[in-house]
Formats: sequence, C-alpha cells, structure tokens
Amino acid sequence: MRIGIPRELKPREGRVGLIPAACGELVRQGHEVFIEASAGENSGYTDEQYKALGVTVVPTADEVYEQGEMIVKVKEPIGPDLDRLRKEHLLFCYLHLAAEPELTRRLKEIGNTSVAFETVEDQHGRLPLLAPMSDIAGRISIQVATHLLHQPEGGKGILLGGIPAAKRGKVVIMGCGMAGGNAAKLAAGMGAEVVVFDKDPDKLMQAREIGPNVSGLYPHTDDVIEAVKTADIVVGAVLVTGARAPHVVTAEAVRQMQPGSVVVDISVDQGGCVETTRPTTYDDPTYTWEGVTHFTVTNMPGAVPRTASQALSAAIAPYVGRLAQGDWREHPGLVKGLNVEAGKVVHPAVPDA
Repeated sequence: MRIGIPRELKPREGRVGLIPAACGELVRQGHEVFIEASAGENSGYTDEQYKALGVTVVPTADEVYEQGEMIVKVKEPIGPDLDRLRKEHLLFCYLHLAAEPELTRRLKEIGNTSVAFETVEDQHGRLPLLAPMSDIAGRISIQVATHLLHQPEGGKGILLGGIPAAKRGKVVIMGCGMAGGNAAKLAAGMGAEVVVFDKDPDKLMQAREIGPNVSGLYPHTDDVIEAVKTADIVVGAVLVTGARAPHVVTAEAVRQMQPGSVVVDISVDQGGCVETTRPTTYDDPTYTWEGVTHFTVTNMPGAVPRTASQALSAAIAPYVGRLAQGDWREHPGLVKGLNVEAGKVVHPAVPDA
C-alpha cells in the first residue's frame, strides 16, 4: 500500500504521524511511504533520515495526498487537508468527532474511510492509541497549571507543593484514567494536596496508592462542588470512548473558585468536562472566566513533539501495518476505530453526541 504522511497544520503542532524508524519498518514490509518535506523537523527528524530508510520525500502536501492510499496524520484534518481528501483515501488519525459536527459532516460528504486512533481498542477493551498522548497530556496539565499559578501569569501566587511554614496547594482531578492518573502522580510528587474523583473503585484505590497526600473519592455532586471551590488547580480528565465528555464540573462551581486559580481541561478534545471550557490553541492558549484562568488547548502533547511522536509511533505502527495489509476488518479492535465510511457515521457514540 502507498502510505502518505502530511505535515500537521494545527497551530504549533510539531508532531509527525510516523517517525523514520517506523516508516522503515513499513518499507521493509513492502509498502511505499511518502512524507511531505519538513514534516518531521519539529519532532527532531530530518528529511534525510527518512530518505535513508527508503521513504520518498515530496515537496508538497498535494503530492502526499495524490500518492497516498492511506493518510496517516496526528490530529484531525482541517482546511486544506479536507480539500485534499478523496473518497478513495483511508484516513488514520485522531478525530474526536463527537465534539466536531462540522468535521463529521465534511467527512461524510467526502465519503472516505476514517479510522480514529481514540476509539481503536485492544483485546482487553483498552485504548492503546489514546493512552500515550493521555499520559503526556496529564503531565503537561500539571506543568502548565503550576506555571499559571505564578503571580506574573495572573495566578494567585503560590508554590504548588508549599514549603515549611507555607500551605500546600490543592489539586482536584476529575477522572483517574491515563490522563488523570498521570496528573495525580506529578502533582503528588510536587507535594500538593491531591483529590481525585472517579466512579471506578479500582481507580480510586490506585489513586490512594500514589501517596499519602492523595485522596480518591466518588464524584457525589456536593463533594465535587466543595472540592472545586477550594482548589488551586482543577484538571478535567473524564473520558467516555468516542462520546462527548459529560460536564462534571459546572460553571457555578468554577465561579466559586478563588481568583487566580487554574482550570486545565484535558477532555477538551471531546468537548470538555468543565462547563466553562472552550477550545484554544497554542497561539492563544488561555482565557479567564470569572477570574479563573483556563488552559484548554486541543493538542496539548503537541508542545513536546519529539517525545510525543516517538510514543505515538510506537503505539500506532503495528496498526498502520495491519491497515496496510488490507485484512484489517478481521481485527475487532481496528473495526471499533472505524468512525465514518461511505458517507455514513458508523461509530455508535458519535451520532449520540
């Protein structure tokens, strides 16, 4: 199969669909790989590194889409990407269609086959292609929020972990999956008081095992409101596979937070689990609502493209190979990744959203 890798177009998105080593494996399997010139530069990979492994570097995205039968991207197609997609293309990337009705409409009009990273499942029902980016986003959420608490950034002026004679900061995390769990680990390691809400008793147990400064609680509405209004940082990390994220933190709860507090909603790709969330980009990553700073960038891992591209390639490469073989419909987990085909939405969670 001919596999095309275009340069990402979202603002400050430095990731690349496949790193050179992953492309080399595909070439050895007998596939042809075409990549747009400079597509890997922000991840630390030169065109020469791709060429050395048998990849064809082409000067424009037009040529990538012209040559490619399967298009492997990181983020959802936007603008010129959509203009270049054809009915014959197999698209493999993050889509998050539950929060993107216009993108869903365009893909239906194009009539191509679209397989989304975030709904592909392994044999245990886990989301192996979402997991590495959730890991990174969870860590970024705390790194960024800690900085936003600094007074020059408009924050309330606290050191998250505190020091002797000064109080610790408080972090409230909604959801203890891959993203929320890693946010909790980083916040706890910095010495903060951490409260994690989740409905899964096993995840609450895992949260407590992080350390003595971490509490795992069931998300009763009154308990969530009470925790949020006293939090210095609130991290939204709720995921319902393929579906729009539910609002588990209300606008009224955010309104009760102290000025200079911070909200980071990792769930923004799926619409956000905090009612006051709206999507932002790294060109203008934050906004203030009722005195509370919100960081809601839709491609958080794009800030660390070298790390993210390596982790993403390791996760998706075997699936790219299976898709390229042509027998992927015999793979139940890949079939669950199918979101749009022949002008119809086929993933059940998307129309529900």
